[in-house]
Amino acid sequence: MNNKPLKPGWEQFREGFPWYGRSRDFLLAAYSEFVPPPRVAINPQSGEYNPLVLDPEDPYGWIIPELEEEYQLRPGLLNIGQQLMSHLTGFYRKSDNHLLGGHLERNLTGNPYFPAELLESRGISHHEQFVILFPLALSKTQDDLGRVRWTLFGSSEQGPEKAFWKSFFSETGKELPEKKGIDLITSILEKAYGEKCNDKESLFRSGFRILPSGINDEFPYWSMELLPSWTHDFLMNDESDFREIRFLLTFHPFTRLQPEVKKRYLEGNLHLLPCPVSMIPYGSSAYIKMKEQLPMAMQLPVLRLIRRHEGNTGIRIPQSAWMYENSLTGEASRVAGNLLLNDYQRTSRWDRVHRYEDAIAKSQIIHPVAKTLFSTDLEYMGLYNKPMARNCQLWNEQLELILNGPDSGKKEINKAALTVVKGGSFRYRFLFPPMQAGLHEVFWHRPLIGFIEKNSTKPEFITDQLGGYLTAYPVPVNEIAAPLELWPRIMQRKEYLAALHEFSHNQGHFITQTSYNLTFLFDTWQRMGKKPLDRSFAAHLLIDSNHHSFDDWMQMIHAHAHSSEAFNLISKKMESVVEHDLVPQQNESSLTYAQTANRCYETAYWNDILFLSHGKFINKDNADVVTDPATLKAATHTSRDLEPMGDYLLQRHRSAIKAAGMEDSAFAGELPFKWETDFDFIHFGGWKANQDKLTHERDLLVIIPGKNRKEVVILADHYDTAYMADVYDPAIGGSGARISAAGADDNDSATATLLQAAPVYLSMAKEGKLERDIWLLHLTGEEFPSDCLGARHFCKAMMEKKLILHLEENKTIDLSDVKIKGVFVMDMIAHNREKEPDVFQISPGRSTESLKLAYQAHRANMIWNTSTETWNQLDDRKGKIRGKRCGDSYEIPGIALYPKLKGEVRLPENPFSTLYNTDALMFSDCGIPVVLFMENYDISRSGYHDTRDTMANIDLDYGSAVSAIAIETAARTACLKDI
Repeated sequence: MNNKPLKPGWEQFREGFPWYGRSRDFLLAAYSEFVPPPRVAINPQSGEYNPLVLDPEDPYGWIIPELEEEYQLRPGLLNIGQQLMSHLTGFYRKSDNHLLGGHLERNLTGNPYFPAELLESRGISHHEQFVILFPLALSKTQDDLGRVRWTLFGSSEQGPEKAFWKSFFSETGKELPEKKGIDLITSILEKAYGEKCNDKESLFRSGFRILPSGINDEFPYWSMELLPSWTHDFLMNDESDFREIRFLLTFHPFTRLQPEVKKRYLEGNLHLLPCPVSMIPYGSSAYIKMKEQLPMAMQLPVLRLIRRHEGNTGIRIPQSAWMYENSLTGEASRVAGNLLLNDYQRTSRWDRVHRYEDAIAKSQIIHPVAKTLFSTDLEYMGLYNKPMARNCQLWNEQLELILNGPDSGKKEINKAALTVVKGGSFRYRFLFPPMQAGLHEVFWHRPLIGFIEKNSTKPEFITDQLGGYLTAYPVPVNEIAAPLELWPRIMQRKEYLAALHEFSHNQGHFITQTSYNLTFLFDTWQRMGKKPLDRSFAAHLLIDSNHHSFDDWMQMIHAHAHSSEAFNLISKKMESVVEHDLVPQQNESSLTYAQTANRCYETAYWNDILFLSHGKFINKDNADVVTDPATLKAATHTSRDLEPMGDYLLQRHRSAIKAAGMEDSAFAGELPFKWETDFDFIHFGGWKANQDKLTHERDLLVIIPGKNRKEVVILADHYDTAYMADVYDPAIGGSGARISAAGADDNDSATATLLQAAPVYLSMAKEGKLERDIWLLHLTGEEFPSDCLGARHFCKAMMEKKLILHLEENKTIDLSDVKIKGVFVMDMIAHNREKEPDVFQISPGRSTESLKLAYQAHRANMIWNTSTETWNQLDDRKGKIRGKRCGDSYEIPGIALYPKLKGEVRLPENPFSTLYNTDALMFSDCGIPVVLFMENYDISRSGYHDTRDTMANIDLDYGSAVSAIAIETAARTACLKDI
């Protein structure tokens, strides 16, 4: 027996680290097949905590940023509250506009919170003000756009009262001031009932009392062991005299209340807080029975009452309802029609939606729920969709669990699909896994407080009084009775919000963007060790769609500092966050620009892109060749070209190694694996060939030696290409054929960079300049339908310490013990956006280490920009103009000026970061330090996933500059003594 005492609070999250390998696998599925949980608090690769979430001085706290509270939580609670109140009042007043009593026999039969005597009294008593103290279960989830949002999971599985009472504590046994409780109750009584109280004594005289609920035999862990001390003077028990009581706060089931209490409530002489109708979800026998199969089942009753919401503000609401599949016997659905929601609106890259937009509002793809969950028909998958069964839970009409998607594999999914095909009514909820901290799932149980105002039909909600508490369950979650408990620390950096509110009326967007930028800036400062940031780095962190410069932005803050206390505080804070002057770059020399800033490099770079995109490699999607008639008719040949293309890349790298005379210390090989999925994609030729063992997938890896062979910096691309939407889409003249794009920009512009980088790094290695190894990593399968397949395999192997490189002559190298110090992923780096030219993105992952990598990329960018002033005065560039694209001739453009580029540092929360759309997100999900290099991505442009992804869209001067900056950044990182 292990008697080792547990560490306090969230320190338990790090118990047993490292967690993966040997007996525990690291789950990293394709987002199109299973959107994984966000790992927001503990880095799964290093075990380090996130200082923006956890404070080492506060072991029982969980930090909630004020902008999340302002833009997600409060508006989200209002949205949920208004819908919930509508159902409660509609049910009570016998209107048809509610879903609460949809299955009366299931929700109310034997329901101790709302028995028959209450059902019969509906509409008779008009004294009910519908006070709700309802506990919601929230957690963070992420979607296929990589947006992490607070999400409603339903009602708290910890019961109806814990979230309320624990709100008056800051941790177990440590109470908040009693004024918090008294002020809340007096506010509710005044606004809901017109009862004016201003202190504890007047509250007592008003007839307010509290009846503890005691032990619930079905759910013993629902009970509160200790109430806050401010309640003691108001406490009653089942033997008390209730004849003079007017307001009774109790979470007792109605059936267990004293007859006198019931009688006085029905007569309108006593008010129950919360109102009995709001407690219906906690007494539904059908859902109580469901918990035997699924511990979280008590979340479900309230979830189906709230409409789906995927907007950029508010709380995310996943779809939950009933669906009906035509029965083989012809039997009609026994589920009420207003409970049925048979269709699901899909979101995917197809919609080309910005991350700050509402994906649902723009989506045009609506499929039956059953098809969304299980269909592998090409018609339903289109170019970017796959079955979503893994992100769903499903029950039959008897509410027996037939699919728990997150824990299911192929066998369980096939069995559920067969059950649905037979027809009938099915209860479902789309489920995106809650945030994880280490090996724990974390939920926030937050009370929703609301009521109908006195002499009004208007509901009011109090969203800023009670914070509730958090629970953390070890995964897999089999037991919810004794979780680790934490408490929210809702940050109140009021200068942000005061500035926002003070000026939003006349400068709305600018100030809103300012709030986000301040958050990005201050959080970066905190994560970088609270050392002043280079002014240039700070400037490149600030993204303003109105194109304000950093100086404009700073002048605005200082201009308001004299008249606004909020901006005065911000202005003073900036003095410690940002250095006053630009850090001079002139004296900082580059490591690689001598090899990359020249015409020879530009020519070689151009020719490599040209050969890779317009040469003999045609079918470069991992699913090639798809066997539907439209594709077979359009295909020039029916074999997949990733195999010969991979062989070519390996041959190029081996030749470079040989030319450097480093065959004994540098290596090029493959990381082979099988493409495995939970569904059978029989129409995908590449997938089918994997299953038939006719081919395999492979990442390609080049190892270049440094002094420390146990540490590595990686420069990566992906060498597959996407299907062309304009060839596929019948709506714009397409034939339905899935034909691979040439891929000049996406992603031969990056692959060519790796080919050119190899001799540069080999030369540095031979001269002993590298402090650690550099790996050049060609990833396979980034595009649909494989979806970051190579990156997922590579990251999983690293996390589980199972990475084996296969060389020629059946030789292998075990790389499992190598520590990755940084990954730089390049994806689309040679298309210069015409409306916002000479901008590219430096998009770090979610870790602090990723930010430090982004700083190295920024420095490389600054050195490049400074150097162009000298380079453009040399004989071959002097007097030249900016370069132009070649057009359809594909001839290399003439010599032009070296451009100065702006590498915008786009943090993961920034809506303009496209980290989510790339292999880089896989590394970030694992906690591996990563930065994405990408052009200023324009989702609506021609040349992205279409027939125009050719040399005609390549800007040579821009692309070769981004390429050179990426090579320099990896070299700088590999040469640092410490990272």
